[in-house]
Amino acid sequence: MIPRFKLSPSGPEVSALAYGLWRLADDPAGTSTARVREKIETCLEVGVTTMDHADIYGLYTCEGLFGRMLREAPQLRDRMEIVTKCGINVPCAHRPGVHARNYDTTGPAIERCVDRSLRELNTDRIDVLLIHRPDWLTSAEETARGLQRVVQAGKVRSVGVSNYTTHQFALLAHFLGRVPVTNQVEVSLLRMDAIYDGTLDQCQAAGVHPMAWSPLGGGRLLSGHDEASARTRTALARVSADLGVSAEQVALAWVTMLPSRPQVVIGTNQPSRIRDAAGGARLVLSREQWYALWEAAQGRNIP
Repeated sequence: MIPRFKLSPSGPEVSALAYGLWRLADDPAGTSTARVREKIETCLEVGVTTMDHADIYGLYTCEGLFGRMLREAPQLRDRMEIVTKCGINVPCAHRPGVHARNYDTTGPAIERCVDRSLRELNTDRIDVLLIHRPDWLTSAEETARGLQRVVQAGKVRSVGVSNYTTHQFALLAHFLGRVPVTNQVEVSLLRMDAIYDGTLDQCQAAGVHPMAWSPLGGGRLLSGHDEASARTRTALARVSADLGVSAEQVALAWVTMLPSRPQVVIGTNQPSRIRDAAGGARLVLSREQWYALWEAAQGRNIP
């Protein structure tokens, strides 16, 4: 089965892989309740229990598609951890009063988003609420107060952040009075910023597992035509052939082996790929294989 761990000392127990729902509304096979349930039940069957949402996914429709499925199969709720995010406003039919893209992590905005997510998801609690992106016009103290209120109201069990810098993370922690339970950031062979800028080091120091989104580089690792993608894909094929596993499993293992032990967020609409990712959840690369992939991605030798 897929490894499990506590997201942080004060956070929930989660699966080492999370299922990202950002493409739920874009499934070529449709968005029927049966189709959504097929994917969620596949996740639960293989041990992927963390469901990663955001209110903005599918232009504010994906939470509702998921909630419709839970309304039909409420027994599935207690077998999963629901993560969702808030704070991004984009003009669309579901944000009729919004005329320009903006961030809003004021206390009232957080509370409104949480109430909407609870309704859309058809649940009575959110296991982890993340601030989706830093709001440069709201003080960390104000954001912390909003997060504290939704926790005190019993609507949210744990709070964290997404796409925060180390300084933003530390500042919010100061006003929260505790460390956020995670920082969800982009990490892949094609996006290593969090390795170098201290983000993953900060999580490691706090005993926090970061959540790694887009671990396949937004699909570039599997099908990109740029030089870095093609070069890395060749190296992945070589390692996967040596190990007798898929290249996708190798790419995910490259991320999970980082010392901060990220929870990797997968985002496929194909049940077969969910099973494949789960099948490689305990895959361990050799030190030489890991660094060879780094060199292929970077196009240079390690210093």
